Amino acid sequence: MRTYLGLGSNLGERKKNIENALGALREDINISKLKVSSFYETEPIGGPPQGLFINAVAECFYSSSASDLLSLIEKIENKLLRTREGKNSPRTIDIDILLFGEEVYDTPKLKIPHPRIKQRLFVLLPLSEFLPEYRTYALDLQKH
Repeated sequence: MRTYLGLGSNLGERKKNIENALGALREDINISKLKVSSFYETEPIGGPPQGLFINAVAECFYSSSASDLLSLIEKIENKLLRTREGKNSPRTIDIDILLFGEEVYDTPKLKIPHPRIKQRLFVLLPLSEFLPEYRTYALDLQKH
């Protein structure tokens, strides 16, 4: 299944945190053909005062279920010392499933496509490197 993941970090060595997460993703037997967008430095949205983020999007093929991918992501985030101190809090790493093929999920734990994908410039810009149709949404956000 062609999958798109959003990655972000604003604590510690931000770029290294994302590279470590990408390395862990590459090690999983269910992931193949992983490609990464450019890295973008972005302002945080909401939450307490905090530093700038580094964001990127990864495209890959995932051969298991979306729930298995979510479990993998949670393991990687825990390994990289992600803490959950409240919504939009600073974090060493954040990995979101943006798109999982054409599949749609709407459960308390898993929402795909990501519900705010078209409202986040830090997602749209790197995602549009793979899916140019998302560039229109990015341009619209930049106007406002």
